Amino acid sequence: MYAGPAGIVLLTDRRVARGALVDVVAGAVGGGVRWVVLREKDLPRAERLALAADLRAILAEACGTLVVAGPDPLDGDAVHLPAAGPYPPPAVGLVGRSCHDTAELARLTTEHYATVSPVYETRTKPGYGPALRAAGLAALVKASPVPVLALGGIETPAQVTACVEAGAAGVAVLGAIMRADDPGETATTLGRAFQEAATTRVTTPAHSGGGPQPRTATEEENQ
Repeated sequence: MYAGPAGIVLLTDRRVARGALVDVVAGAVGGGVRWVVLREKDLPRAERLALAADLRAILAEACGTLVVAGPDPLDGDAVHLPAAGPYPPPAVGLVGRSCHDTAELARLTTEHYATVSPVYETRTKPGYGPALRAAGLAALVKASPVPVLALGGIETPAQVTACVEAGAAGVAVLGAIMRADDPGETATTLGRAFQEAATTRVTTPAHSGGGPQPRTATEEENQ
């Protein structure tokens, strides 16, 4: 059973955060976020290690999990790796990898999940793309051997809903929460959209002979 990142997953970036990174993460966790990916890869290891400890303490109170970007888990047990490597993945408890196309997804081996990006145009990495949109995301979700997190330019409840309808197990968010005046309120709003879409999504019955096709949240609402 999949036990990796799901729901709204927060990626950190202290350079765009409206306040101290620890405070922004604390606000997001208060708003329902239970998975945080620590980036900040430009920091010296000692500073990053201390930051990881602070964020783990915040998440521990909510039974959440910190994932560290890069192969060094910083005294933890969860990492998120870039598409370029390392291969094979390190032997830790949870491993994710960034992917952008079917070729990169095909290289996955022992990873537990993958992020797929960019779903939409993103202010964090302008010009990075082209954007997959919902149709492109759905195609990569279908091609992936592991659960997929949608990533890139996801800022609104409607975009979260579209990602869930495309089959994403989770939605990775950076700018929408990092730049928010109230990270907790933004996390709550996006999390509510995720839960509503996930609850509404109807899957195809897994029996021979087929069955009714899945209906999207939009189709359900129009009934």
